[in-house]
Amino acid sequence: MQQKLLYPELSYQITGLSFKTHNELGRFAKEKQYCDRLEQLLKEINLKYQREVKLEFKSSDLSNNSVGGNVADFIIEDLIIIECKAKRFITKQDYYQMQRYLQAKNLELGLIVNFRDRYLKPKRIINYSYHSH
Repeated sequence: MQQKLLYPELSYQITGLSFKTHNELGRFAKEKQYCDRLEQLLKEINLKYQREVKLEFKSSDLSNNSVGGNVADFIIEDLIIIECKAKRFITKQDYYQMQRYLQAKNLELGLIVNFRDRYLKPKRIINYSYHSH
């Protein structure tokens, strides 16, 4: 079964900007520096985005309302969540975090971009419980 690629033009643009950021800053900058440069590039091509979006989770346990650090780096065009990383490896926790973000915003696609890699390989994460409203 052939699956259609979600938002191919937009994700292609974002991937291009990520490669440009990686080429300019190299592998050993800080996560915030990558985000700052990516933001400049998004502005240059007039993509609509939100940065550092706080996410609310519906929790059955009301006492633990704020699960720390739930801030998406970028939401592009209200369609794609971008998580910038600067670490040796992307872990299962990073995938689970992106799934939580996608579910919290009811979005279909997220990209994890690990700028520490020698060769940039943005990971496309699909929200497995996505339901269009």
